[in-house]
Amino acid sequence: MKLYANVFGNGFPIVILHGFLGMSDNWKTLGKKISDQGFQVHLADQRNHGRSPHSEVFNYNVLAEDLKTYCDEQGLNKIHLLGHSMGGKTAMLFAVKYPELLNRLMIADIGPKYYPLHHQDILEGLDSLDFEVLKSRTDVDMALEEYVPDAGIRMFLLKNLYWKEKNELGLRMHLKALIDNVSEIGVELPENFVYQGKTLFLKGEKSNYILEKDQERIKKQFPDSEIIEISNSGHWLHAENPKDFLKKVLEFIRK
Repeated sequence: MKLYANVFGNGFPIVILHGFLGMSDNWKTLGKKISDQGFQVHLADQRNHGRSPHSEVFNYNVLAEDLKTYCDEQGLNKIHLLGHSMGGKTAMLFAVKYPELLNRLMIADIGPKYYPLHHQDILEGLDSLDFEVLKSRTDVDMALEEYVPDAGIRMFLLKNLYWKEKNELGLRMHLKALIDNVSEIGVELPENFVYQGKTLFLKGEKSNYILEKDQERIKKQFPDSEIIEISNSGHWLHAENPKDFLKKVLEFIRK
């Protein structure tokens, strides 16, 4: 599958993968700051997200293969790879399958373990949107509020809105495929999958995605890894504390 990506800057390539229900646009501000430091930044939309193609098939294996195809098409034979949440799971699997392509691996607020379903309210809210009736961003925001009370999460979701036609809003994501395959989002990286390369796990101080008890497994599957906490942040650590997040990423890839 041919992925859509925003590419900017010159230098050693770093590919950034967004999380579930996100898109490359979520990373534009931070991506440009990284490119200003002398890197070529590739912000890729994963399949069924953003402007990338839609498919009924959706799991980490195909997401990792999509990234391999993208690297081949772009002539990227060595990259830094940064993935957040779902993008982090894609990045972990990619690293195990194609270690020769990686220089540095960075995983933002996700571990290799299994995560139970926890997106049902959001998906139900998105699925309830009637674009025959909802004709503005404000209308959609108000309709979503019943399902997603957190204004920050709604703002994140509303980035998916676009004008399909002159007077018809729509969502860029392939919502049906994401609902049908939502159980794939939490699957674990099999315990016998080990990546020996240098890896940085960044966890949000207020997030419960990486717990103290998870660190032993992370070290087992990523033996050359370190885990750093980003203060004053939850699961969206790169948006909630971009200054510290950027500092730690740059320190790691410059080592």
